[in-house]
Amino acid sequence: MITTIIFDFGDIFINIDFKAMEDAMKSLGLKEWNADLEKLNYKFEKGKIKEEEFLKGIQKYVPNASLEEIKSAWSKVLLDFPLYRLEFLQNLSHNYQLFLLSNTDAIHVEQFENMVGESFSRDFYQCFEKVYFSFEIGQRKPEPEAFQYIINKHELSVKRTLFVDDRKTNTDMAESLGMKVWNLKVGEEDVVDLLEKKIILI
Repeated sequence: MITTIIFDFGDIFINIDFKAMEDAMKSLGLKEWNADLEKLNYKFEKGKIKEEEFLKGIQKYVPNASLEEIKSAWSKVLLDFPLYRLEFLQNLSHNYQLFLLSNTDAIHVEQFENMVGESFSRDFYQCFEKVYFSFEIGQRKPEPEAFQYIINKHELSVKRTLFVDDRKTNTDMAESLGMKVWNLKVGEEDVVDLLEKKIILI
């Protein structure tokens, strides 16, 4: 029986659009997202570098853009957060121990909170026993340490834990650690379909 659910954030609760971000970066003059920028993003998502260092790292490839313009383009990845998903989560929180585990950075968290407002973001965070952002804990999915961080800290039973994520590499790792998983297909499924999947019961 499932007693605990660990959720991803992007494309599970908040809709995201990588193409919108890529297009915004191209409009600033970025020709391609290269290996150097990928490493930079990895460091930022693990909290190893601060916002200014991250933005200046991108600026090397778009020298005519200001740091503010780069930050704005980087934030274009975030779209809307439908209210019905929050309401679903609020109902679920009465019956399960919930956690959030997201590969994200300080800019995107700030953007999310500004976009939905203080009341909405507070209501969202309150659904979880604890919210874990990669840049705060220094661990990133699908590295096993990211999952073990939560498992060990909260003494979770992996057999009673469900992990929900839209990336198969992440759900594969969680499954290898003994968790039940749902690899949600974005555009075909919605997190509110969880009960219909009969993975868990209320």
